[in-house]
Amino acid sequence: MRQVRTLSLALGFLALVALPVSGQDVAGIWVLSVNLGAGGSGVATFVLQQEGTTITGTYSGAYGTGVEVSGTAEDGQIRFAFQTGQVGLIRYDGTIDGETMTGTVIYGDQLDGTFEGSLASTTAALRGGALASSLAQSPTPVNYMAVIEGAQASAGPNGLGAMTLEELMERFGVPGVSVAVIRDFEIHWAKGYGIADVETGQTVDTETMFQAASISKPVAAMGVLRAVQDGLFTLDDDINDILESWTLDGGEFTRDRSVTPRSLTSHTSGLGDAFGFPGYDPSDPLPTVVQILDGHELSNVGPVFMERPPMSFMEYSGGGAIVMQQALSDARGRPFADIMRDDVLLPIGMVNSSYEQPIAPERDRNAARAHDGQGRSRGSKWHVYPAMAAAGLWTTATDLARFAIEVQKSAIGESNRVLSRTTVQEMLSPVGVGQFAVGFSISRMGEGWYFSHGGSNWGFRATLLAHKVKGYGLAIMTNADQGGALAAEVSRRIQVAYDWDSRAQPVPRGYAPRVERTEVEVAVDVLETYVGEYEMSPELSIAVTLEGGGLFVQPTGQSRVPVFAESETKFFLRAGNAQVSFTKDASGAVTGMILHQGGRDQSARKVR
Repeated sequence: MRQVRTLSLALGFLALVALPVSGQDVAGIWVLSVNLGAGGSGVATFVLQQEGTTITGTYSGAYGTGVEVSGTAEDGQIRFAFQTGQVGLIRYDGTIDGETMTGTVIYGDQLDGTFEGSLASTTAALRGGALASSLAQSPTPVNYMAVIEGAQASAGPNGLGAMTLEELMERFGVPGVSVAVIRDFEIHWAKGYGIADVETGQTVDTETMFQAASISKPVAAMGVLRAVQDGLFTLDDDINDILESWTLDGGEFTRDRSVTPRSLTSHTSGLGDAFGFPGYDPSDPLPTVVQILDGHELSNVGPVFMERPPMSFMEYSGGGAIVMQQALSDARGRPFADIMRDDVLLPIGMVNSSYEQPIAPERDRNAARAHDGQGRSRGSKWHVYPAMAAAGLWTTATDLARFAIEVQKSAIGESNRVLSRTTVQEMLSPVGVGQFAVGFSISRMGEGWYFSHGGSNWGFRATLLAHKVKGYGLAIMTNADQGGALAAEVSRRIQVAYDWDSRAQPVPRGYAPRVERTEVEVAVDVLETYVGEYEMSPELSIAVTLEGGGLFVQPTGQSRVPVFAESETKFFLRAGNAQVSFTKDASGAVTGMILHQGGRDQSARKVR
């Protein structure tokens, strides 16, 4: 049997689809499993549409994302195929029994295996313009992946929602991306997409290592706090009392307040370097950390210097991170990469992570290459970063998710593999000037508080974002200069699909006791008259859909929620203290709606 090359997927390796009989509407999400014997088994997802007996759609799984598929379904028999660059034409022949199907998988003229599967989401999910509604019916990781990988129900503020993930990667010239999603303080799924190295054609898997760039800083900050917890120094000690190999000249700026580990890890130290680190070609001679701090001729950045008194303002300082790197190494009497390996990475289980610069040859075998803004090789495979605490971490999206989960669980007292519950709060509490805590940026998004950091190295972009208390988050790593734009759109899709409170609106103050409301039954043909789009303002519309015999409303940029009838024209939300009334003209045609919320009424006209 032919061996099948598979795409790394935290849940499995391959999925195929079966198609329903003629006369049955197949639009929806299908999740199938396949048994290829020695070739392996697993799952993947198809999003399908149907017109007559013709089937069209997209496949996302081991052979790509958003791959076009086509076939027919008639008299209980299905035939379906799609083309791949890896094994050519793949065909499926099978039969349908209700919403399940079985059949054979054929590569060329060779029978390679069998498949079976079922419909995970019915046609209503797609017809309602809300693919994500399938998640309420079948909230599996595979379905979440399908929603995030496919074109979105809304194009979004910049139009990127109209593209599949594969199209986004092509649009921004990003050969490879790795994604890990956190849910309920666990990794819900992780997956690699595309190419790690355009010169070799090596694909991305969940163990492909990328440069984390500035996300190195909060990971390094955890190492600093571990030293504080071990009693080597405090966050508020004068940094010159910790340093042995170098001295920071604060001049008049430090007469009243010293530069400290707290201010260095929160960008409030008063240092004025304000530069990033471009790194060094592997063939270049490398400066030491002290030489970088002094602006030595081997260094490609200027010296670190004081610009203002500590804690005056927040100014992002990569130089401050390497001052702290040298101080931690002096305090421990060990190389920084070894300290981080033993104190942070291994205790958390970040086994595919290292601060070693340059990366060790055995790890480089599964390391991504740096690419430019068009997805082309930048020449050297990567740059070397002796400024390890600022930009030197090699890691995976999965390992970054493990790091975020450790912070989250330590904060609620459910883990202390590195830091205690008390100590980790320093990473989650802004120091008082600017938005940074020790290591992380802390920000309010919607109705939630999040800790985060981004990263930008030569040919690499990454992002890490997680909720302070609710146990969800994400890590996205890319290997190209425009990867930040791709990561932002993937992050938006994840937040929408998982209904994060980053997209929530404030709960309005109550103006009267909540009224107990009784649901009544309304005929489906009446409900159908309410389906459409209602414009409240040029910037805000409310979409009304009918799914499973019930109405749903979805304001622009918000989550879809069900409403329940208390009369033929008035409906209420159980998710909040709000009601919707539909208005009609003299002929009985629906002309608009009125939203009753927070003690006021807002009208919207029906525009389609």
